Amino acid sequence: MRWALLALLLSACAGIERSSIDKPEFDLAGRIAARYRDESFSGNLAWRHAKSADEMLISTALGQGVARIVRQGAAVTLTTAEPREYKAADAESLTEQVLGFRVPLAGLAQWVQGLPAPELESRGWKVEYQEYDAQRRPKRLRVTYPGVELRLAISEWK
Repeated sequence: MRWALLALLLSACAGIERSSIDKPEFDLAGRIAARYRDESFSGNLAWRHAKSADEMLISTALGQGVARIVRQGAAVTLTTAEPREYKAADAESLTEQVLGFRVPLAGLAQWVQGLPAPELESRGWKVEYQEYDAQRRPKRLRVTYPGVELRLAISEWK
């Protein structure tokens, strides 16, 4: 029974693919771990960021797609593996609604680059930089909000 479920998940997740963003400010890959309430998740992260757009792909540790988050201007779309598509004006409320935990996409883009994000701090988010790479870019960071902890480990900058 578990093998049938695994095969179904693998085929369902094949539809989550990355598209291209022209001239990204950054393109990174790494791992994400989220803890929220009594739940936790860890997996892979691929994120391409530009001033007016973002594309974040979250997948399991085995590489199966969990969610694709796309921001175009002020509109955010989250596509799950089923595939189901959800839309909202901001990623934070959308990810909480669909995934069960908040991802502050806009300010997080500043923090992963080691830049200040006062709009996140004013809403109760905090960042702790745990390690930097040779170019002084954050390599490991911990982002918290009441009831939420996100840990990012960036393994590759493109």
